[in-house]
Parts: sequence; structure tokens; C-alpha cells
Amino acid sequence: MSGFVWLVGAGCARRDLLTLAGRDCLQAADAVVYDDLLPEGILDWAAPGAELHYMGKRQGRHSASQDEINDVLIALAKAGKTVCRLKGGDPFVFGRGGEEAMVLQAAGVPFAVVPGVSSAVAVPELWGIPVTHRGVSRAFHVVTAHTAGTADGLPEDLDQLAGLSGTLVFLMGLSRLDLLAQRLIAAGKSPATPAAVVGNTVVRGDLAHIAALAKDFTPPAVIVMGDTAAMTLTAPRPLDGVRVGLTGTESFQNRLRTALAPYGGQVLSLQTSEVQTACTANDLTAALGRAPAWVAFTSPNGPEVFFRLLRSARFDLRRLSVVRFAAVGPGTAKALEQYGVFADLVPAHHDTAALGAALAEQGQGPVLLAGAENASAAPETALDAAGVPWERLSLYRLAPGPVRREPVDYLLLGSAGGAENYLAGGGLPPQLGCICIGAHTARRAEALGLPVAAESRDTTGADMVRALLNLRKEVSP
Repeated sequence: MSGFVWLVGAGCARRDLLTLAGRDCLQAADAVVYDDLLPEGILDWAAPGAELHYMGKRQGRHSASQDEINDVLIALAKAGKTVCRLKGGDPFVFGRGGEEAMVLQAAGVPFAVVPGVSSAVAVPELWGIPVTHRGVSRAFHVVTAHTAGTADGLPEDLDQLAGLSGTLVFLMGLSRLDLLAQRLIAAGKSPATPAAVVGNTVVRGDLAHIAALAKDFTPPAVIVMGDTAAMTLTAPRPLDGVRVGLTGTESFQNRLRTALAPYGGQVLSLQTSEVQTACTANDLTAALGRAPAWVAFTSPNGPEVFFRLLRSARFDLRRLSVVRFAAVGPGTAKALEQYGVFADLVPAHHDTAALGAALAEQGQGPVLLAGAENASAAPETALDAAGVPWERLSLYRLAPGPVRREPVDYLLLGSAGGAENYLAGGGLPPQLGCICIGAHTARRAEALGLPVAAESRDTTGADMVRALLNLRKEVSP
């Protein structure tokens, strides 16, 4: 039985530059064979349980050969699997996708190509550099700076390239930029030609000095030479040049990415947590058997675990007809709606203290507080003060994944447990501070020695981003 291979261009720089067709292939694949230098977080779209095969190739590192990659693609397809071969940029722009297509053809493996957004055009654009512009550049030329068979590894046609009008775009040339610039100047290109190196940041200069200016540039990088390299067709954004680290569950981080996207900056996932059930179905049905007047959820994860446990216990939801439901905020209320339940109570201020106060005002109990282990005791405090009986049931815990030790300016923390997990995994403190979701998380982060720069008023990802933007306004010159 033969499977199928999608040769998918993953786009570049940001995962939202993956095409919808590419994302569909990634989500449908049984196995993903992926390269280095993919956009941050793109593999989060792979199907749960999909096989992930890293086959990256980086200069100066041990990596799989092209023959090994070909063998893996054929073996997976002949095992009957649908394979997403995820390649940076576009498969046919210096991605060796053509070679892989030819090998699959020869092996009789069915395949199709999904084009991707090439870094040759997209990365300069993200920094406001067009590769063509009316009256400035009528053409552009995309060249690899790594060529087998020449004495210095540079393209053999540099003399001709130096004399062309328009924009020169070099890929994979950062390590030999100095030699590349020297060769072009020797071939007659003006040393004053505007040049830029673009990637996670941008360095601008002229051909004579660009190598020295970009000597500390961290790859991946695209090199642009020509008059358009001096252009800056962008509007400033408040997080330009800022590195923002994310923690928490995959769904929480995705909401933060969406909220952060319009404001620039580089967003890095530093630790991803998995939601694990912390009680049994019998624990939950027993708590419901004690006839709570309210079930109150303190996070969007709660409803998913709650209804999954009830389904496993074959619990008839009609038995909850007299129970009222409360949600800490709109995100949690929306999670409830996925199960056909619409919250009877959402406090105007979206944190657990406000939730407890709103429930206390109802004056009716008992209240079943359903949420995470080690959650804030703020709701209980408010309910005790009002004499409303309550019971807490820990539905889930967050199991931390490995920490990525990368320096960031700001770290966004979605829970007190997230702060604990990040430090326990060896995470680096942010250089400018943490943005914490609510006072409880902020106090815990401070107790652990993490610098707290701001806390959100509401327990929503959007309000965390708002707190970060307000902070940037305060510190900007």
C-alpha cells in the first residue's frame, strides 16, 4: 500500500505566512518530515499523534544527508502514511524540493507540491524593503551564495551579476558575506551600493561595509543589494525589536500570538504545558451529587476537562438542569459554549477575586469551584466572607514541557504554576520583566525572584498584551 507525500513550503519568518493549503496538509498528515529554520510554533499545527521526523541541515552541524531524507520519505509513503514534507520558504527555491520530487517519481510514490512564501521576497518585505519598485528597480535576481564546484564556494557568475541592474537577493550567504561583497566590488559593483541583511532583525549599510556591520547577525538571514535596500516602507510598531517569550498551554500561546501579531516584535515559545487530568470521573460525579447551586470555572481549560470526564462516566447532562454556571471571563465562557452551555455569570472584572465576589453577591450555595491545582484562593476568601458554602475540585494540572533557554525582553506568564514550572526547568529571567496574568501570578513570580514589569487587570491574553503595550508607552523615550 502506498501513501502520499505533500512537498509543502512552510513560508518564512512567521508561522502565519504558511498558506492555508500548507496548514491543511500539516494537520492531515500521519508523519511530518521537517527542516531547520522553520517559523516558530509551526509544528503546533501537526495532528496529535503524528510522527515528527527532524531532518534539518545546518552548516557546521551534523545533519541528515539528502539521500537519507529521500529514503525516509519513500519508506513512510510505502508504509501507507500520508506525509507532510515541510520545507522552509518554497520547496523549489533552493530547497531541493525538485530533487525530492524526482526521487518520489522514480520510486512510484504519489506526491504533490504546495507552494510556499519564499524568504527571498517576504523577509525583505517584512522590513520594508521591496525587491522591485517603480523607478528604482525593475527586476530582482535570487541567488544562492553556496555553490558546489567553485574554488571559493561562491556563484561562478558573480561577474555577470555585478553588472545587472535591479536588486540582488542572496540566500544562505551570511557566513561568506565579506568575501561576497569583495568579489562583487572587484567585478565592478559600486562600494556605495545600498545593502541590507534581514532576518529576525535588520542591518543596513552599503556594499563596502555591510559585512562588518552584520558580523554579529544571527541566522537565518537574507542579503539584499541594490537601491531598494535603502528603502523603509514600514510604519513603526510598538514592539519592533522586542523579544517576547511565551509560556503556558498551546491554545493559550496561540491566543497570545494572535493578540501580539499587529504590534511587531519577535515571539518565542519558551515552554509549553500540557493539560493533565487531576481528578477521576468518580470524583467529579460525586461532587455534582452533593447538589451545588453553581459550578464556577476559573480558566478555559476547565470546561474541556469537566465535560470529558462526564462523558467518560456516561453522565446524563440533563441532571445538571438546575445547576447554574459561572465563568471567570469571556474566554472561559466561550470554552463553555463549545459544549452547549452558556454562562449564567461572568464578572465585569475578569479575575478570580471578582468571580468570587460576584458569586458571593448571588448569596446562593454551595459553589463548586472547578479549575487547576494550586489555583488562587481568592474566590474562597470572598465566599467565606459572605457565608456562602463552597467546595473546590482540582480538575487538571499543567505538566510542563522542556524549557527553551533563550534570552527575551519580556516573559508572559499565564499562571502561578507556569512561573514555577519555567524556573524549575532552568528558564532564563527576562531582561526587562514579566507580564503576569493577574495579581496572584504576579505575587508568585515575585516570590520566586522573577522581575515583574506589569500585571494584567483581567485574566485574558488580550489584556496581558494590553499591559505590555501600556508598559512600552511608559518606557519609550
